[in-house]
Amino acid sequence: MTGHDGTPRYAVVIPTLGRPSLGACLRALARTAGPGPERVVLVDDRPDPGGPAVTAHVPPALRPRTTVVRGAARGPAAARNAGWRAAGDVPWLVFLDDDVVPGAGWAEDLALDLAGATDRVAGITARIQVPLPADRRPTDWERNTAGLATARWITADMAYRRRALESVGGFDERFRRAFREDADLALRVLDAGWTLTGGRRTTTHPVRPTGRWTSVRVQAGNADDVLMTRLHGPDWWHRAGAPRGRLPAHLAVTAAGLAGVALALLRRPRPAACCAAAWLAGTAEFAAARVLPGPRTRDEILTMLLTSAAIPPAAAWHWLRGRIVHRDVPPHRARQSRRPAPPVPSATGERTGS
Repeated sequence: MTGHDGTPRYAVVIPTLGRPSLGACLRALARTAGPGPERVVLVDDRPDPGGPAVTAHVPPALRPRTTVVRGAARGPAAARNAGWRAAGDVPWLVFLDDDVVPGAGWAEDLALDLAGATDRVAGITARIQVPLPADRRPTDWERNTAGLATARWITADMAYRRRALESVGGFDERFRRAFREDADLALRVLDAGWTLTGGRRTTTHPVRPTGRWTSVRVQAGNADDVLMTRLHGPDWWHRAGAPRGRLPAHLAVTAAGLAGVALALLRRPRPAACCAAAWLAGTAEFAAARVLPGPRTRDEILTMLLTSAAIPPAAAWHWLRGRIVHRDVPPHRARQSRRPAPPVPSATGERTGS
């Protein structure tokens, strides 16, 4: 369906925690050249809605078309579902993260993307640009964020056809983090017989400020990887083009460390020393792999040393937690009749391997 001027009708859905970056996102959306959205749906997903209203970030040009929906604070998958279901009867839903910046010609390029979609196209992704410093090597976190530029189905800027979302039930709300919910939806959409394609519009995803221990916290995504395996089978990595990360190495390093402690308590010094040496070697190799491509500043090296020791047990813990929590999850229905599929480009957001 198209508007009165013949352009495809669409709504923009933005889940938000009220971060300051929302203002920059909306201002860029208001300034972009081309046919604007029929509606902008902001999903206020803050656990505590106190403080400034998210409408304070909305520029005057978008206010008549902006609707605020209260989220349930259950993560971006649930927030996006609340948003697209409240967006009216528009045929296309464009999901944006609240920390991206649409390009100057974003709306014009989006209109071309939507107009060129065949009836079987369910989704069209944007071209994501991650600006990195030009005067130094990027940090580990900056390199991690830069991986979003090659993520095929990333919902930082992804347009989905309403009929396709309805046919698969939308996002799976068991994914509580901004991780793997995009790949899960894409695989279910493809299994339903739709196709996905890349678009021409460009969106910038800045590297957000972060703390020293962020790379440890994102290891929670290993539990989501377990859920993906339960839903889509052990070949989902291949089908989604997702990087496997370093989980096997993290499990081995963690096992060596735990064995060393146990053997030391049992007063078996030689086997304990061997296990400790294996743990130290694995941790040192991991730290070196993260330090060498980076700026090698004192603070970055300290962060890499500390987190390289903490990441393997964190990854192992979340993997084990996922095995327990998701042990009874049945497989996605299409798995039994699905034929092997060829590999496709990368389809995920944040990585869990570093």
